[in-house]
Amino acid sequence: MNKNNDWYAIRRLLPFLKEFKGRIVIALMLLLLAKLGNVAVPMSLKHIIDALDPQHQQVIYLPIFMLVTYGLLRLSSSLFSELRDVLFAKVIFSSVRRIAAIILRHLHGLSLQFHLQRQTGGISRDIERGSRGISFLMNFMVFNILPTIVEIGLVSVILLINYDPIYAFITSMTIIIYIAYTLAVTEWRMRYRRLMNEMDSDANNQAIDSLINYETVKYFNNEELEVKLYDHKLAKWSKAAIHNQSSLSTLNIGQGIIISVGLTILMIIAGQGVVDGKLSLGDLVLINAYLLQLYMPLGFLGFVYREIRHSLADMERMFSLLEQDKEIPDSANAKVLEVIHGNIEFDHVDFYYNKDRTILHDISFTIKAGQKLAIVGASGSGKSTIVRLLYRFYDVNQGKIKIDGQDIRDITQNSLRQSIGIVPQDTVLFNDTIYHNIAYGNPNASDEEIYDAARRAHLHHFIEQLPDGYKSMVGERGLKLSGGEKQRIAIARTLLKNPPILIFDEATSALDSHAEKVISQQIISLSANKTTLVIAHRLSTITDADQILVLEKGRIKEVGNHHQLLAQKGLYASMWALQQSNQSNDA
Repeated sequence: MNKNNDWYAIRRLLPFLKEFKGRIVIALMLLLLAKLGNVAVPMSLKHIIDALDPQHQQVIYLPIFMLVTYGLLRLSSSLFSELRDVLFAKVIFSSVRRIAAIILRHLHGLSLQFHLQRQTGGISRDIERGSRGISFLMNFMVFNILPTIVEIGLVSVILLINYDPIYAFITSMTIIIYIAYTLAVTEWRMRYRRLMNEMDSDANNQAIDSLINYETVKYFNNEELEVKLYDHKLAKWSKAAIHNQSSLSTLNIGQGIIISVGLTILMIIAGQGVVDGKLSLGDLVLINAYLLQLYMPLGFLGFVYREIRHSLADMERMFSLLEQDKEIPDSANAKVLEVIHGNIEFDHVDFYYNKDRTILHDISFTIKAGQKLAIVGASGSGKSTIVRLLYRFYDVNQGKIKIDGQDIRDITQNSLRQSIGIVPQDTVLFNDTIYHNIAYGNPNASDEEIYDAARRAHLHHFIEQLPDGYKSMVGERGLKLSGGEKQRIAIARTLLKNPPILIFDEATSALDSHAEKVISQQIISLSANKTTLVIAHRLSTITDADQILVLEKGRIKEVGNHHQLLAQKGLYASMWALQQSNQSNDA
């Protein structure tokens, strides 16, 4: 990462701070007051010591006013600092919250292709580290770096005005050498930090992927393989972490030497000034107090700078997510879809993921309002791709897809998807309650509407038998439920959504024969008076379809209803005969 990226990351934060301008100004004023109080403490201490020094007066008296002032100055410094922290807390955490929400919204707006290529564990870790980095950066930029710079300036001015210029010169040179050394070594160390981040994300991906596919790991008895793969990635992380720690020790040793040398030189000169009578004992204490007061935050400044550089590296990965272009954006003049009838038309559609392999060739068909069209074909023939194109997860390469005469590229994706309901082949549920997963179809639905959807999906009786009923947790990706139960939930939430267009993507594939018949009848009832697209593997579920398309290698091979296709004695008839034969053998 280079400096331009650093400033870019910082610039990305500025818009989030504008709405808190008032708080920021007040916080900066409190910061200045805190530092003025902090700088005044050694001056107060000097006067106290001089007042108590018997060499400067015959009668020793207790300077009550000076001691009270000393205490008040220390209190004011602490008080103003705490008030600043309280005031600025809302700025920090509100900004982190908004940025995290924007990134999540952006990720949901990216294309399916992006999410198929990325690993969820890595994205999750990038967002987590980036959010933490933003909090650290904003906190310490305002609460440490800026105060330290202010304090360095105030101390240098005081030393320059009240004492020999050599004190300000040595102080300034020590600070410059310290900062230059810190910057140089930290830049060198950053390679190890970036490598640690990369290896950490890889290891996290491995662990999460392994846990998500828990059943597959168990099926093949590969627990030790997963541990070995995880440990292999952790070994690379460990090596980078060791280099990182070694370089950190090098940095700390060098910083300690620079501070110690500067402090020793100044104290020798100040001590000689006291011996020569040019400085009072209070002056010696004041210079020593200033140096300690200055070098303590300066020593911490080295740590803060390192962590800020680390935070910027973390933020770079997170903000890179926002740089991902939306491959399927809404057009500038996109309108809301108006579903008048629900006619769907594919007009000479061609589609490919890459030009070397076309998935769909010249696909044309029309589903009239209230009709049911089924698509059948072997695996890889392009059935599910048609569904993804209708949802506009991808754009067609040639041709058009229209709903009631409206090209779906000219309408908002939100309104398009709001008008379509789907029961997918692989139903993935949220790790939440059954109630939540059904209500996901319409978050504003009432309890009774949710229960009614469950009844219509023949799920209500099963749920009531569970100990926790609708509050039962379904587990990660719904692992606590059978395939049939998960698909019933998918049907229930689609019923709850109640869209004008329905898609069933092999919706009964996970059901047994009895459940398939029940759900198939329910699908017939559900799809009445709705435009319905069915992707089918079991041909017995689509015999009532108004029209059936038979796909082969991305092309429409046959078209007709069930009886017409059987009469053609082509591909559909052979598929039907094969399935009937298999069912007879099973019986």
